[in-house]
Amino acid sequence: MPAITTPFRTDLSIDEAAFVANIERLFDAGATGMVASGCTGEFWAMSMEERSQVARLTVEACKGKGPAIIGTGAIRPEDVIDQIHAAKETGADGVLVMPPYFAHLTEAETIAHFEAVNKEAVLPILLYNIPGNAGNAITPEIADKLADLDMVVGIKESSGSWRNFHATLNAVKDRLLVFCGPSSVYGVPATLAGADGLIDCFPNVWAKGCLDLWHATVAGRLDEAWELQQTGMELTDLFTSDGRTLYPATKAAMNLLELPGGGLPRPPLLPLTGTALVGLSKGLEALLSPVTEPA
Repeated sequence: MPAITTPFRTDLSIDEAAFVANIERLFDAGATGMVASGCTGEFWAMSMEERSQVARLTVEACKGKGPAIIGTGAIRPEDVIDQIHAAKETGADGVLVMPPYFAHLTEAETIAHFEAVNKEAVLPILLYNIPGNAGNAITPEIADKLADLDMVVGIKESSGSWRNFHATLNAVKDRLLVFCGPSSVYGVPATLAGADGLIDCFPNVWAKGCLDLWHATVAGRLDEAWELQQTGMELTDLFTSDGRTLYPATKAAMNLLELPGGGLPRPPLLPLTGTALVGLSKGLEALLSPVTEPA
């Protein structure tokens, strides 16, 4: 299930047509569901009304094709709960719930937050572990406790640590669905270890590769799978080096490849320019297919 971008126009409004076109393209490429308003979707840059707008668009585009999972990132449990209810009203199938960010929490505080959200949730919860962004982790030990909450059905493990992913998988695999986040880096070993699926931002740019990586691994075509994994690792390095960070680089790559759903990032993120953009273009040309070099 791709973690989809939220494309913004030059006036920073949401480009609804491009958003829907990206979802349709990814389903055509073999995706089985969509995850919107996560970190890739720049949830922090949108108002609550805009998040509901994105949820509605996602649900409508997913009808008859796969589940629509909506991100609900917030610090206060009350704000997470409000977003879950808003997602329910749009017809969403589930929600992605990360730990509170900025405030550094103890294990007990993290668990208490999710217990409060779980108590009022009206949709299935997919836990979201991304400590590099949230600042607070869902450790394997915390995941083990949260797995017993009645509305929690799975976890997107995006720590970037293989050790943490594997320990989490072993701790909760009998009770929760476990999805690998950084599949571009270790999607093949995660699938071989028993992950239930992959949720990554790279299908926005490299749909065939990320989706085929899963299918090739499951089918036992491991030479093909490991080759795709190598390309994914090189793309990850390209998007996160030489003045580039993941989300602006993802959108810039989509624009260079003339794929719908790119557009501009919202402040405080800035679009790639200068040598960072030129380097991205050259790297994409070497790794994927020829793209137009920026002026």
